[in-house]
Amino acid sequence: MAKVAIVGCGAMGSVYAALMASAGHDVHAVTLWADHAAAMRERGLRVEGASGDRTVRLAGAGTTTAGIGPCDLVIIATKAFDVAAAAAACAPLIGPGTVVQTIQNGLGSPETAAASIDPDRIAVGVVGGFGASMRGPGHAHHNGLEMIRFGAFAGLPRERLEASAAVWESAGFKVSLFTDLGRMVWEKLIMNVTFSGTTTLTGLTIGGVMADPDAWRVARACAEEAIAVAAALGVTLEVGDPVEHIRRLGGKIPEARPSMLLDHRAGRPGEVEAINGSIPRLGRRCGVPTPVNDTVVALVRAREAAFPVRADPTVTPV
Repeated sequence: MAKVAIVGCGAMGSVYAALMASAGHDVHAVTLWADHAAAMRERGLRVEGASGDRTVRLAGAGTTTAGIGPCDLVIIATKAFDVAAAAAACAPLIGPGTVVQTIQNGLGSPETAAASIDPDRIAVGVVGGFGASMRGPGHAHHNGLEMIRFGAFAGLPRERLEASAAVWESAGFKVSLFTDLGRMVWEKLIMNVTFSGTTTLTGLTIGGVMADPDAWRVARACAEEAIAVAAALGVTLEVGDPVEHIRRLGGKIPEARPSMLLDHRAGRPGEVEAINGSIPRLGRRCGVPTPVNDTVVALVRAREAAFPVRADPTVTPV
């Protein structure tokens, strides 16, 4: 049994927490959504969907990392823009053998975490095919249970990477370990870039975007720009035809609504800068035009400008 802390225990984090607790691990959930933390303490955490329907009791659920103590595994599952605050809050959770996994959409989160955490403790993670959402405090749903990939960010020893992966595998997750972080991250990123901005702007599900010729034309163009940037950076994508790969994965979760769309519907800023916004930034660096992603980012920004301004970006539940 491992002691696990999930920092940013929202929709995706709740799926991780419930399945790991079901497998017998000592799981502590940290979320700044106070009602969610209270519900998990009082009624347990319910997760339904592709993994079944279960309600589990966690070892702890709260709004801070205080009192948890050193863990075997710390999972930072916040949104990309909350990683800096989350990483700083992880200090009390880190002991001599702790592995810290960052699992965010887009680019840049491991580098942000490494400003507060020893880079040789960090594992980079990407997930795909989940489509998780919150049904209410203490209650999450997910549409799939496809892939989790991890690789060492810097000098994390292989045996510790494998030990952290074994925690996930014991909970029923399908895990692959990578040494080529570029390939690992970009094979997920092209999927996010395809659907995050387009579902947010149209309100359609992933399947709805693929079924609508106009929406798919924009989504496919976002993907093709990302694929061109990856090629210019020397990233190898081992997925066959990348666009067909995206369609195949999207076809497995047609009813899924990406987290950026869910944030948008709730009036919260999303991760457009870390996802679609990463393509123009890198495109400018390597001389690849990215007009469609540029436009998608601009339109999402314009719509988010009407949202209430958050005084502290770390208070959004994730």
